Amino acid sequence: MKKILVIAPYPYLPFFSGGQKLIAKFLDYLSKEAQVTVIGSETNDWSLAPGYTCLPWLKPSFSRYYDTGLVNKITALVKSENLQVLICEHPYMAWLAFRIRKRTGIKVIIHTHNIEYQRFRSMGKWWWPILKWYEKRSFKKADGILFITPEDKYFAVQKWGIPEEKCTEVPFGIDINSYPLDRAASKKEIADRHGFAETDTILSFNGLLDYKPNLDALKIILDVINPLLLQQGSFRYKIIINGKQLPEEMNGLKEYADRNVIYTGFVEDIVSYLKATDIFLNPVQGGGGIKTKMVEAIGFGATVIATEKAATGIEREVCGKKLIILPDNDWSSFSQKIIDSSNQSVVTPDAYYKVYYWGAILRHVLLKLKFELPA
Repeated sequence: MKKILVIAPYPYLPFFSGGQKLIAKFLDYLSKEAQVTVIGSETNDWSLAPGYTCLPWLKPSFSRYYDTGLVNKITALVKSENLQVLICEHPYMAWLAFRIRKRTGIKVIIHTHNIEYQRFRSMGKWWWPILKWYEKRSFKKADGILFITPEDKYFAVQKWGIPEEKCTEVPFGIDINSYPLDRAASKKEIADRHGFAETDTILSFNGLLDYKPNLDALKIILDVINPLLLQQGSFRYKIIINGKQLPEEMNGLKEYADRNVIYTGFVEDIVSYLKATDIFLNPVQGGGGIKTKMVEAIGFGATVIATEKAATGIEREVCGKKLIILPDNDWSSFSQKIIDSSNQSVVTPDAYYKVYYWGAILRHVLLKLKFELPA
């Protein structure tokens, strides 16, 4: 069995954002197929990671990103444990991985969640050109790169000249490998919990709400899409918003409570809400990579209505009728499609789970990377 070292540069346990959840789930399933050691932040709750060895060597402050003292420490670990592969979550600490490779010969793989400079450029960060230079250089020096979307892989190959044989697609995954059969029970449970009729159409949105692309999408739902829905007096629905770190000035969305909006804050049982959802709203207009919330929603049986921008990265052909894509910024059509889709009953195709179930994803990736897998 391969012995893998992973550097996870920021806290991810417990997870609240899609990026944190991606790291947590990737490592959970990776540890089922290989012997994994993770170097991460001391602020993680390591009790949530029983499947692999955890070393809390990264400082909680920003200085962890340039802590040269880690070089000798990790080099000694690689040699003493005979570690064979080093995976960097994001390219941020690639400089560290390359210095360790120079001393030990360990293979370095970057697991990138987006083309990072593009994401920060879309958020208006002034330093994105510096990140672009560093990110491109890191890709060129790495032994392999794991991309979440085919679009990101295509960009790296076509625009930056990264050899295609170094590139592997690793989509964000889900924990189930077939369509859930308890959606009706979940919908009744959520309707009873919040005091509305289970015959109402449940629309939902979730995410880390202080992340600008998510916050902008939430404001579109509240102030553009919902007013259009309210004009249709016969349409009975509720919009459920899940997520933490809603800005204080939005006052827990109390002013929207009489407009069919329910704000739950962060919920531990997000799966119950996704199974209860009839239509997941994804009007996200910024950020990069795949929208993880959409992958989960379809997997748990919701129909997703998304803009072209929000649908970037997902394999549309395996989604069947569970993914409806509309032009960016056409909110009138977006709202009408919600109403038109509210009475449709379609099942997520089996092909979807063959692409997005974590177990299948990890075995495919490790085989492509020529890892020896247990039978």
